[in-house]
Amino acid sequence: MRPAVMSETTTLPKAPTPKPWIEAIHAYVPGKSKGKDGRPLIKLSANENPLGTSPAALSARGAAPALYPDPDSGALRAAIAERHGLDPARVVMGTGSDELLNLAAQGYAGPGDEVIYVRYGFSVYDIAARRCGATPVVAPDRDYGTDVDALLALVTGRTRVVFIANPNNPTGSYLPGGEIARLHAGLPADVLLVLDQAYAEYLAPEDDDGAMALAAAHPNVLVTRTFSKIFGLAGERIGWGTGAPGIVATLNRIRGPFNVSSTGQAMALAALGDPDFVEASRVHNREERARFVQRIAALSNHGLRPLPSEANFVLVLFEGVLTAETAFEGLADRGYIVRWLPGQGLPQGLRITIGKSDDMDAIAAALREMAETAR
Repeated sequence: MRPAVMSETTTLPKAPTPKPWIEAIHAYVPGKSKGKDGRPLIKLSANENPLGTSPAALSARGAAPALYPDPDSGALRAAIAERHGLDPARVVMGTGSDELLNLAAQGYAGPGDEVIYVRYGFSVYDIAARRCGATPVVAPDRDYGTDVDALLALVTGRTRVVFIANPNNPTGSYLPGGEIARLHAGLPADVLLVLDQAYAEYLAPEDDDGAMALAAAHPNVLVTRTFSKIFGLAGERIGWGTGAPGIVATLNRIRGPFNVSSTGQAMALAALGDPDFVEASRVHNREERARFVQRIAALSNHGLRPLPSEANFVLVLFEGVLTAETAFEGLADRGYIVRWLPGQGLPQGLRITIGKSDDMDAIAAALREMAETAR
């Protein structure tokens, strides 16, 4: 039988239509681990810990039961609270801190509301705003860092959430505690300030930005952290946050049930009990980052500029003949994958994770070679 021929008047079958704000989302693009030809490369594109994972956490992985996990992550929340001097009831767990960032926007903003974040901020903030139908508002930067005055100038009666990463991703910039306090003081009481501290463990203790104290003292501050970075548990997707009881209750209402696996809870508990691994990771990052920045800064006459970073990566700007795209391709040819960021308005930048010593030496040497031979 011949298939029916559709006439010009034939009505096409209807299909579900997504909300217009969902169609406006540009899906998150993770750091790559392979070249264009599929060849595996040394991955310095996702800010993972080059020292791997705590041996204690790896040992705990095999002991986790294959049953439904504790839905409240009770033991893990208690351990986090003890470590940071918090009330466990004011700790909420997430499938990575990304879940909590999205839930913060969903819980407090919607169509007609505004969510503010800083230009060159974490790309999930834009997704979180659009996902709940809110309007993203982007504050101008100050030499790739957060400008508190520019941000406060954009606050209106429609503002519901402000996202700040400190240290910031992808720039590595850092706001000291006085600036964080000034930002909070300038916000209306009904605006939620979300302080994303995914890289906080890389800071020296004396560089604490006061976010935890703000969250403990005020009803409109949420601090989020993750086990993905310094703890080396990126694959387990474990994040946590702390804030006032009302904020925690809101996020618990809408988070996924059983959102942290049994394996993740066991490994995170073990990782918290291995401070030596965390300290070794912090020291390695501090020393290798300083060494790498020094070598890249020596290429300033070729237009390379490393931005100051307090995280486990460095954003290198290419402001001369050698472009970021050419450098990205050249590093891939040499076996390394880093993060080129045209999708975040940084076509002139490469975000380079701090890896092992030999890898950082090889990348610095390759960039020097490419810069000196660029035409």
